[in-house]
Amino acid sequence: MALNLQYEAIGKGFVQQYYALFDDPTQRANLANMYNIESSFMTFEGVQLQGSVKIMEKLTSLSFQKINRIITAVDSQPMFDGGVLINVLGRLQADEDPPHAFSQIFVLKPLGNSFFVQHDIFRLGIHNTA
Repeated sequence: MALNLQYEAIGKGFVQQYYALFDDPTQRANLANMYNIESSFMTFEGVQLQGSVKIMEKLTSLSFQKINRIITAVDSQPMFDGGVLINVLGRLQADEDPPHAFSQIFVLKPLGNSFFVQHDIFRLGIHNTA
């Protein structure tokens, strides 16, 4: 397989679609279609999960109802197997919590004429300083 020359459009389109589903509690369960039942991995605030079932258990257990999200940057790179590496930076506010910076990295892998999320790493930009 070769580099996907549409990597920037794929990255931006994916990010827009992913957060539209994630940020709407009534749509969040539809994210299951983006993950593979066995070969998707997520690290959510340091907790490692494998497979769409475990990933969706985590995502649907999140208790907030409202998210205000500002995407600051979406950087994408093509991968030699046709996949796309995506790095997202931004700020989010869940319910009435104070806003926090966040970073999320996705690796999309080709599946037929589409993609699935093989890797997903999410971190809030919260640091404990003494």
